[in-house]
Amino acid sequence: MSGKVWKYITEKLASDGACHFSLLDPDPLGTSIENVVKQAKLVEKAGSDAVMIGGSTIFGVIDDAVAQIGEAIDIPTILFPGNITGVSEHADAVFFMSLLNSTNPYWIIGAQALAAPKIKLTGIEAIPMAYLMVAPGKTAAWVGDAKPFLRDKPKIPAMYAIAAELFGMKLVYLEAGSGAEGGGVPPEMISTVSQYIEIPVITGGGFNDKESVVTAVNAGASIVVQGTYIEKHVQNDKGAGLSKIVKGLKEAGAKRV
Repeated sequence: MSGKVWKYITEKLASDGACHFSLLDPDPLGTSIENVVKQAKLVEKAGSDAVMIGGSTIFGVIDDAVAQIGEAIDIPTILFPGNITGVSEHADAVFFMSLLNSTNPYWIIGAQALAAPKIKLTGIEAIPMAYLMVAPGKTAAWVGDAKPFLRDKPKIPAMYAIAAELFGMKLVYLEAGSGAEGGGVPPEMISTVSQYIEIPVITGGGFNDKESVVTAVNAGASIVVQGTYIEKHVQNDKGAGLSKIVKGLKEAGAKRV
């Protein structure tokens, strides 16, 4: 059904105030499909609201992984493609995103144009999203030829976010890069961006504990994404740590409802 996942997200934000998304990377050079499916089950049990599937360096075809994850869980599966190889018809939706602060037109519109026919013809729900790289940016910035925003200059990404909203995009994603140190995107940047736009702000990269996640929500983030934390911890502790993080996020979000 067209718009089903977007409706789910907006209803979740209206009722809970904030959402937690888990990012899983089905890279066969890093982990097996079996392990990714186990992670998906654990994050759902821990209370995560959706599973994003993708990464900056995907090797091979991800169809099997996306299909198996979708069969194993009830929460939505959303593609987070690092390139055209990250598109699969088995997902519930795709973040159709443009890396607005890339220096290479390929990452702003080129890859999107190449992927668009498949997305259109297969009927995958596309959710338009601005993708903004914040220093350090890590692998995603390097692959995407991005000029990451300086962490102490929040008004610059705010201008890009306003432009994204005027373009009609539904979400703005502030990304510090997978495994970024220092607690992810600075709270001041999240606060500045969110106060200038009415569409939801997603943030990810470097949110490796409950404190940083709650701080992001308190600063104005509607959705916080965790990937590296899940990869390192969720199977070892059976999702216990993630459950506490999600609980903290929901408590912070409830104050905004």
